Amino acid sequence: MAVKIRLTRMGDKKSPFYRVVVSDSKTPRDGKYIDLLGTYNPLTNPAEIKIDNEKAQKWLKNGATPTETAKSILVKSGAINPEKK
Repeated sequence: MAVKIRLTRMGDKKSPFYRVVVSDSKTPRDGKYIDLLGTYNPLTNPAEIKIDNEKAQKWLKNGATPTETAKSILVKSGAINPEKK
């Protein structure tokens, strides 16, 4: 089972709000997930990022691969060092 860290879209039409989740790579984007790591709100200025860094680092150590967008959010929150991009 390949595990990915990715975003799940929430919110209304034209007002997106995202959850950063750990899920199987074969599940749909908004399907069920294994673990919730935090949230990301791009509409606020600056964008609001709330991530549980300890959980995120645990999943990364266990082999979860983040998508490009999730990786940039994890770098901004401090869960990933920028050198490891």
